[in-house]
Amino acid sequence: MTIDNVLAAQERTRIDVSVISNPLHYLRRSTSVEALIAIRESNRYLAEIQHAQPGRIIAFASTLPCGGDAYLQELERAVTRDKLRGVLINSSHQGAYPDDEEAGPFFELVTSLDIPVFMHPPPVGFGEERMARFRLASSVGRPFDSCLALARLILFGVLQRFPRLKLVVSHLGGGICEVLGRLDYNFELQDEGFYVRDADSERMLIHHPPSHYLKRIYLDTVSYHLPALRCALDTMGADHVLFGTDAPPLTPLKQRGLALIDDLGLGESDKRKVLSGNAARLLSMRGGG
Repeated sequence: MTIDNVLAAQERTRIDVSVISNPLHYLRRSTSVEALIAIRESNRYLAEIQHAQPGRIIAFASTLPCGGDAYLQELERAVTRDKLRGVLINSSHQGAYPDDEEAGPFFELVTSLDIPVFMHPPPVGFGEERMARFRLASSVGRPFDSCLALARLILFGVLQRFPRLKLVVSHLGGGICEVLGRLDYNFELQDEGFYVRDADSERMLIHHPPSHYLKRIYLDTVSYHLPALRCALDTMGADHVLFGTDAPPLTPLKQRGLALIDDLGLGESDKRKVLSGNAARLLSMRGGG
């Protein structure tokens, strides 16, 4: 968890640039005031690293989308004054999800700043009581939470209201591509009056099938399972998938992440998009990576 380890991993794997961020796991039981203090310190620290390693490190701010005005002010400061290049949010925080009404001003701000939003799961979302052993929280619970949050962002109309939003979701979107058919057929069946229970008959707050909105966003490649990655590429297209490794902090996985991209057997153009071009475009980097 040091910048020296990040740079050493880059050297070993011949990666030119790393995008780093603070996933906020340690704030799960913090008060709003405590969390804001920690986020301010983290944002400033990451800005120092970015400025000290130009061309090698790009840093994202962190925030809580439902945190309120003070969090918005800190995010705007971190981007406009410290030049952080995007923002990380968690897929949930203390039961709040980014489709909640309180997050509306956050999406207005990030679209006006034209920065990428990287959504990463918290330590555990729902179902924590059944995930205490064998790292189930990490391997199963976190993807569950991301998938739920992304589905809610779609079904509750956030992606429809903010068509310019640059949203990147970690870990192949938590398996969203595998359940996309179920989301789409639920959208279609609502017009047929198939569902009779009150809880099921409420109309979704969107004009198009969920797959229409999903293909506007980006997923990173962190999965370490080749068939899952192929499913995401088939669903999203090579223009909307970005290379990722969970490293930092899990630096031993960086080489495995690169090997997974090689194993896809992509053509050179699509491989360049996944490894660098798509991220470079989102970050407005000259030359497309």
